[in-house]
Amino acid sequence: MDQRINSLAACPVCANSARNLFKEDPQWPSYRCSDCGTVFLDPMPDAAALAALYTDAYEGAATGYFSKPEKKLRRSRGRIRLLRKFMPSPARFLDIGCNGGFMTEAAREAGYDAWGIEPDPVSISYARTHFTQCHFTEGTIEGFSPTNPDGAPLQFDLAYCSEVIEHIPEPASFLAHVHRLLKPGAIFYLTTPDISHPRRPRDVTAWDGYCPPSHCIYFTPKSLTRLLGACGFSVIRKQIAFKPGIKLIARRDDRPDRV
Repeated sequence: MDQRINSLAACPVCANSARNLFKEDPQWPSYRCSDCGTVFLDPMPDAAALAALYTDAYEGAATGYFSKPEKKLRRSRGRIRLLRKFMPSPARFLDIGCNGGFMTEAAREAGYDAWGIEPDPVSISYARTHFTQCHFTEGTIEGFSPTNPDGAPLQFDLAYCSEVIEHIPEPASFLAHVHRLLKPGAIFYLTTPDISHPRRPRDVTAWDGYCPPSHCIYFTPKSLTRLLGACGFSVIRKQIAFKPGIKLIARRDDRPDRV
C-alpha cells in the first residue's frame, strides 16, 4: 500500500514553488527550496505511515531514550537550569513530544507544574509509571486542549519541543497549535536537525539526522527562524550547536495572534 500523500504545491516553510532535487530516492525523494533552503520530502508520508512510526518506537521502552534513564534525566535537568533563566518556576511547563517523560519530570523537580504530550502509547505508559506526579496525555498537539476547573482554556508559560518538528509534514499548522497553547510572552525551546550545518556529512545518507520518512522536513537556522516569525514567535537566543542541529529559544509574541 502506498503510504504517501499527494505532492506538495510549494515549500512547507515559505510557500515558494521553485525547488531543486536534493536527494533522489524511488519512494522518498527530497527537494531543496530555492528561496529559504529548507529540504523536504515530496510526496510526504500519510497519516497511517506517521502513526506506525510513533507506535512503540523504542521496542517496549527498552532502547534509545530508555536505555540510560539516569543519563537522560541529568541532561534534562541541565536544560531546565538554562530555561529557568528565561521563565523561572513556579510556572506551567509543557513538553511537546515528551517521549518517556524525562524532561517533564526534570521540570517538575524544578518547581514547575509539568505536563507532557506524546503520541507513542508505550512511551506514555513508561512516563506515567515512572513519573507519577506529572500530567501526561497520549496524542498529538492538534487535539490537545486542556482546560482549567472552570472550563477556561489552560495555557502554558514555557514549552519544550526537542527533535519533533522535523517529523511534521505541516510545520506552520503545528506551530499554530503551539502558539494557541502558550500565554503571550511565554518561552518556547525548540531543537531540530540542521541540514546546513558545516559538520553534516557530505553524503547526507551517512548522517543520522537524515532518515526519511520519519524526518520529512530539514530546516536551516534561517528558514526555521523565518517560519517561527510567521507563526507569532520571536527568536531571542540561538545556542551554538557543535553537532548538526539547531537550538533556539523563542518568545510567543505579545501581539494578537497572527496565525
